[in-house]
Amino acid sequence: MSHPILNDMQAKMKKALEHTLHEFSQIHTGKASPAMVENVMVEAYGSTMRLRECAAISTPDARMILIQPWDKGITQSIVKGIQIANLGLNPAVDGTNVRVPLPELSRERRQEMVKRASIMAEDGRVQVRNVRRDAMDALKKIQKDGGLSEDEGKRCEKEVQAATDKTIKDIGDYLAKKEKELTTL
Repeated sequence: MSHPILNDMQAKMKKALEHTLHEFSQIHTGKASPAMVENVMVEAYGSTMRLRECAAISTPDARMILIQPWDKGITQSIVKGIQIANLGLNPAVDGTNVRVPLPELSRERRQEMVKRASIMAEDGRVQVRNVRRDAMDALKKIQKDGGLSEDEGKRCEKEVQAATDKTIKDIGDYLAKKEKELTTL
């Protein structure tokens, strides 16, 4: 029997894991990826919007990001937005497009990125632990109110702990993979 609290907990843990992986995708490893710049905020049409909402982003090769604005008039705003985002990237205007070459990562920059990835992973683990705590509290409340037998409560608590352990291990595995990408030349 699957309890609604367990289903809710698993969905929230999956979401926490996906969020952490998305955060990892924004750390560049020397290989170009549209995710590196897609959330850069750009001044366009009198408001601020994400770069992915006002331009096509592609990677013609492993060391270049190509941004094709849907409106030529916002090209300079895109350049300015990337510079303000402080990503360590130097965009250049090429006609109506913006080219963003990726610099070689120095050893110090790589170590900085590894630290950033570790912080993101820890944030993900904290989210998972918070979901675990909420699920355990909800189970104890239902058990106290008589909606769950003691045996059933113990079984559910074991399932919560197993899901927590698995999700935290997954985050650790993805962190190790990201660290390897960052430190390998």
